[in-house]
Amino acid sequence: MQRLLIVLLAAVDAVVAAAIGLALLLAPLTVIWAVAFGQRADWGALWPTTATLWQFGHGVPLTVALPDALVRSTGLDPSAARFVLSVAPLLLLCFTAIFAARSGRRAALAGSWPSGVISGTVVFAAISAGAALTGALGAVQTPLWMAVLFPPLVFLCGALAGAIATAWGEGDGGLVDRVQDALDRHPDWAHTPGDIVRGAAVAVAGVVGAAAVVVAVAALVRGGQVVALFEALRADGLGVVVIGLAQLAYVPTLVAWAVAWIAGPGFSIGAGTAVSPAGTALGVVPGVPALGLVPDSSSPWFLIIVLVPIAAGALAGWLIRSQQVAAGAEAPFGPRAATAAGIAVLAGGAGALLAALSRGSLGPGRLAVAGPDPGPVALALGLEVLVGAGILLLAPRRRGPLDAAWLDDEDALRSDRV
Repeated sequence: MQRLLIVLLAAVDAVVAAAIGLALLLAPLTVIWAVAFGQRADWGALWPTTATLWQFGHGVPLTVALPDALVRSTGLDPSAARFVLSVAPLLLLCFTAIFAARSGRRAALAGSWPSGVISGTVVFAAISAGAALTGALGAVQTPLWMAVLFPPLVFLCGALAGAIATAWGEGDGGLVDRVQDALDRHPDWAHTPGDIVRGAAVAVAGVVGAAAVVVAVAALVRGGQVVALFEALRADGLGVVVIGLAQLAYVPTLVAWAVAWIAGPGFSIGAGTAVSPAGTALGVVPGVPALGLVPDSSSPWFLIIVLVPIAAGALAGWLIRSQQVAAGAEAPFGPRAATAAGIAVLAGGAGALLAALSRGSLGPGRLAVAGPDPGPVALALGLEVLVGAGILLLAPRRRGPLDAAWLDDEDALRSDRV
């Protein structure tokens, strides 16, 4: 495919990704505007609200400054009238990253992934800059440089991941092939980078999947607390819909918190609080219905959950070693040890990234600290995955009948040569 066509198709992908993300916000907001305000609706504020929420969904923090009249009428503490909201709803970020990965994959299959990645990112950056410059709100402000930079950075990371993964498996006739040719000069280590990435993907997918199950089970077990918090808000039908949609956008954020809980360090909901398998210490929690899923007590049985990352690492190690054995090219001890260490490092890095994306401020005062701490999550998850992957990758393997037949053939060949 011609490079110009690849560039144009990648640009279209970026436009579609941004348009769908903005439309997912604009459509319900339009209905809410019409129902809530009717003929008195200020339609000029609809686009700035949409753009600001789109930026917030890509990790841009919001600085909220409540009007003085609202502070006086509600009796709020004036010190709480201005605060930062930075625990982002990660649903939009996940959508952009997945769509960008598909775009990067198509560019790699077309034969020129660098051009496609650069084109898509530039176009997405232009859309992001336009939204940042035209979507300013009075009471809610975003740092301009973050509003311009963060959304295209998400697109760039997703596109690079999809493009490089595809080029590594399919070839690209360029940089990736040159790297693979260099690795082929060292046969024992040639497959180590690919094994590390595949193993880390399996381990992270296992932990994230388990975290999603934990959130689903919490919704079933603690559904009554969520309903009670909904009732305590005394919201009308429109308010219930708005709150429900907002909480759906926060489901990936809750899954990221559950990853930190499974790994062991847990997370916080305010300064001086902790939610982990080892224990739970909560103060006054905001009356957000989704926070009703958080357990208000702990049990010694919860410590069993830390076996999940070990099992995920063991699954990754078993998969990699099984592939090596099936191909009749089991790597020596050194490359296998490096593979186990690499899987652990990437898994820990993924845990740190999830923690960083889901950490921030939920409001004023003590709520300025919420979410997991990336450092402890990375260390705990990396060590746990290392234990599981190391056991399966480094343990001596019992040879079966096929191995014995292969060794007999090798002995016969040696005797023929003599």
